[in-house]
Amino acid sequence: MGIADTSIAAASAAFSGFAALAAWRTSREANLTAASVAQIERDRWHKELTPQLRLKLEAEQGMMYARFDGPAALGRLSLRLTLRDDFDRSRVTHLAGTPTPEQLSEIIWGPYRFRPGIDRADQLGRSVDSFTLEADDRTRLAVDPSLRPSWFEGSDGEQRWRDQYRTARIRLWADCEAPGHKPWRLSFEVAQDGSWAQTGRLVGS
Repeated sequence: MGIADTSIAAASAAFSGFAALAAWRTSREANLTAASVAQIERDRWHKELTPQLRLKLEAEQGMMYARFDGPAALGRLSLRLTLRDDFDRSRVTHLAGTPTPEQLSEIIWGPYRFRPGIDRADQLGRSVDSFTLEADDRTRLAVDPSLRPSWFEGSDGEQRWRDQYRTARIRLWADCEAPGHKPWRLSFEVAQDGSWAQTGRLVGS
């Protein structure tokens, strides 16, 4: 083989290599695009299937009602409710002579708590274990006014605590699971006037 033939062969091999590399890159980009589109579609479908929930307080009965309106395609919905504080105190700077972070975490900073030991509520009354609902079903959970911190002292301590949350909304996380689907976390704020808080805001999606 002459020099010219060798050069042609080398050029042909190089061209084939470039063509193969280009084909690989094109295939890889196509696969990434397809995967991205598929993920977008899964996220859209997940959002569309967000459980439609309603929560309301019946203060005179000492009950909170939870209702699952659908979609029925989800089947049995597993629901866990957790009370949220009026704001996150975990990042509050601790000063000498003030309550410690541990003491703050033992208080439910809001108007109500779940009744400890009832409806599988924890001992603090912060949350209730998961329970299941079918579409168009509802359940009720026992609640009590939250306990004032020990440092709300004096004859007016209880009153000052109640006044602080007299018109405050009850903030909750609703963690939902259904077979074959990613979980949903919904944020609720339930008024104390007995009105339904509907659907909630989808968080972390």
